[in-house]
Amino acid sequence: MINILIAGDFYIADNRMNQPLIDSSIRDLFVSADYRIVNLETPLTQDEPKNRILKTGPHLRSSSKTMIPYLKQLKVNLVTLANNHILDYGAEGLANTFDSLQKDEINYVGAGKNLNEASKPFSIEREGMKVAILNFTENEWSVAENNMPGANPLDVIDNVNQIKAAKSTHDKVVCIIHGGHEYYHLPSPRMVKQYRFYAENGADAIIGHHTHCIGGYDIYRDVPIIYSLGNFLFTLNSDHEEWYIGLLAQINIVKGQPVRFGILPVQQKKGSFDVSLLAGEEKERVTQQMHEICGVIANETILSQNWNSFVNQKTKQYLNSLSPTNAISNWYIRTILNRFGISRIFLNKRNLKLMLNLIRCEAHLDNVKATIKKILDRI
Repeated sequence: MINILIAGDFYIADNRMNQPLIDSSIRDLFVSADYRIVNLETPLTQDEPKNRILKTGPHLRSSSKTMIPYLKQLKVNLVTLANNHILDYGAEGLANTFDSLQKDEINYVGAGKNLNEASKPFSIEREGMKVAILNFTENEWSVAENNMPGANPLDVIDNVNQIKAAKSTHDKVVCIIHGGHEYYHLPSPRMVKQYRFYAENGADAIIGHHTHCIGGYDIYRDVPIIYSLGNFLFTLNSDHEEWYIGLLAQINIVKGQPVRFGILPVQQKKGSFDVSLLAGEEKERVTQQMHEICGVIANETILSQNWNSFVNQKTKQYLNSLSPTNAISNWYIRTILNRFGISRIFLNKRNLKLMLNLIRCEAHLDNVKATIKKILDRI
């Protein structure tokens, strides 16, 4: 049997260097595993503003002097790099990350100098078995292209081909996916459909993270699907209570048998970010929350109802994102224009149905993406 411990999002800012962040309960658990994997949610590089890529959202980075000692403390064997921040500091930041990990003999998967390299599986060989680890991320600002470095993108056709190829040479295939909706405990109906399709095509276990909150799990055709582990250790403050609770997944692999798994909740302390295993009533509370989430996932109707409620909550946010006033960099002027309803003038029925068609129709979307990318490359 191979016991693999998998943790979610892992980021430690340089101002937390050499602090006693990790409780002995966590360290002992990692040491006891046969193999240890965490999601490295940052490039390991210096803060060179010229290397920052054009993107929405924050740019994350940390130094190898900060991160490597914590990875060593946990005896991490493999880091997953397919996430939305790994390319925040461009090709140079990613190359620095590869160099740091290789120097300290820490393996990585899910990113490379080009798409072909990023999509390759990592092989674990123990106990007479070969286990492939594949790593995908949703398509934001970090994904690789044929001749560009970055992360392995979430793509149904490519991912299934990668799963099938890995399965032909390995006993088991474990897919680790960075995706989902932030601060939403449930998968969307699309995610359930897609992850189950991966299971139908050879994935033996599927583990997710990215949402900054815990998600539920599903067992589909004997394949465990854990939709989100949440944060493991992420030293940024948040007003969201969910930020501070995460999960560790223990998966047990025996040749010729379905993958078995266990889940252990962890908690970061606000302010100090000290992370430890939960016990007692707090562990019971999170376990009960997990059971409730799983109950919703198991009921297609209730899952869809929850998804529609979430979409309703996000309607204003996404309409604001579509507003042409976003072209105005001055926040004060933009706010005044929105208050006077300028956005509503442009976000009328005619314009919204045009945007929906451009996004929904595959042929139009191909052109829209290529056109916007060309314009951004020239700016």
